[in-house]
Amino acid sequence: MNQEFSAAYWQSRYENGQTGWDVGAITTPLKEYFNQLTNAAQRILVPGCGNGYEAEYLYRHGFSNTYVVDVAAAPLEQLATRIPDFPKGQLLQQDFFELDGKYDMIVEQTFFCAIDPSLRQEYARKCANLLAPGGILVGLLFDTTFEHAGPPFGGSREEYRRYFEPYFDFLHFETAYNSIPPRQGRELFIELRVKE
Repeated sequence: MNQEFSAAYWQSRYENGQTGWDVGAITTPLKEYFNQLTNAAQRILVPGCGNGYEAEYLYRHGFSNTYVVDVAAAPLEQLATRIPDFPKGQLLQQDFFELDGKYDMIVEQTFFCAIDPSLRQEYARKCANLLAPGGILVGLLFDTTFEHAGPPFGGSREEYRRYFEPYFDFLHFETAYNSIPPRQGRELFIELRVKE
């Protein structure tokens, strides 16, 4: 892991309220996507989960095999406080790139933009390795550049396509039509199926 964005770095961001990416709830594109899911038994992973609103929404809607991973303790503690019955064994405090296991779905929400851009190819490879056959990577990527130094780090769909094409078939890869107002026109909704 890049030491510049270590567990201590992210823990400090949470402790000091430097969480500008956190909108306080699940965002519309993922909420509407989750509402269409029918297999509540599937194993779902939310990497770099932050305060875990996506995991909370899934868990409260019967997706009991939802796992979250973050290098910082603070967001995991927040999630455990909000959902006291969330299984402790599904709150994983570790580096995503060192994670093992198999999942049916990985949910991307502001983790990809938080890691050092030099790790993006490895992120795509790691997601593919963690997904079971037929598994899906779904989520949102910032399709924009930022004026300030990251994180968050921006990028373009052309750049992202290069990372994911070796490992995934593209089901959806388009500008999100239902982004929250501050992100309107600047988010790419992705639904990618791991290649067999």
